[in-house]
Amino acid sequence: MLIIGAGGYAKELLEIFHQKGIAEHLAFYDDVNTESGPLLYNRFPILKNEAEVKKFFTTHGCEFTIGIGNPGLRNKMYNKFTALNGIFTSVISSKACIGSFEVKIGEGCNILDGATFSNSSEAGMGCIAYYNSIITHDCKLGNFVQLSPGATILGGAVINDFALIGSNATILAKLNIGKSAFIAAGALITKSVPDYTLMVGNPARRAGWISEYGDKLVFNDMGVATCKISLDKYHLENENVKKLS
Repeated sequence: MLIIGAGGYAKELLEIFHQKGIAEHLAFYDDVNTESGPLLYNRFPILKNEAEVKKFFTTHGCEFTIGIGNPGLRNKMYNKFTALNGIFTSVISSKACIGSFEVKIGEGCNILDGATFSNSSEAGMGCIAYYNSIITHDCKLGNFVQLSPGATILGGAVINDFALIGSNATILAKLNIGKSAFIAAGALITKSVPDYTLMVGNPARRAGWISEYGDKLVFNDMGVATCKISLDKYHLENENVKKLS
C-alpha cells in the first residue's frame, strides 16, 4: 500500500496498518518536503516522484490511500494517482464501530480509532472519520468530507462534498451542510448551511466564506474572490457563493 503524504496525518494512518500487522510493504509519497530523508521512522520508504510510484505499483500492487487532511488536496491527489493506475483503497481501524445494517463506505475512506457509523449511514469516496467522530443513523456524507476528532452528525443530516467539520462540532438532525462548508471546532449547527460557508460558535453563525481548499475568500467590489491555494475564482451574489468554471 502507498500512503500519499508523509506528515502527521499519514503517520496516524500508519498506526492502523501496524495494529493490524500489515505494515511490511508500506511506502509513503512526499514530493513537497525536500528535507525529508529516504525513510520514515528509518523503516518505510518515502517516494519522491512518479517514476518511483510506478515502480512501487508494479512491485507491490497499485493500492493507495491519502494521508493528507485537506478535502480539496485529497481530491487533487485522488485524480493524480488514479491517473497512474492507482486503486483508491479504504483504511478502516479495527477499533472503529461500523453498524451491521445498510452502512455504505465509499472507496478511499479513512476511518480511525473510535469512529462510529450507525446503521443506514453512508460515506462517499475519500472521506475521513477522525478519532471518536460519530455518524448516526441515516446520515449521508458526500465525497472527500472530513470529520475532525469528536465531531457528531445527528440522524438524517447530509454533509455535502468537500465539507470539513471541526473537532467536537455538532450537526443537528436532518440539516444539510453545503459543499465545501467549513464548520469550526466546537460549533453547534442548528440550521442548514449554504455552500462555501464558514460557520463558528455555539449556536453557530456565519463568519465568512471558504474555498474548496479551505482558504478564506475575500470578495472584491464585483463579488469575485480568488482562492490563494488553487487560484480558482468564486462569485458572491445574494449571500450565496458559487465557484466559477
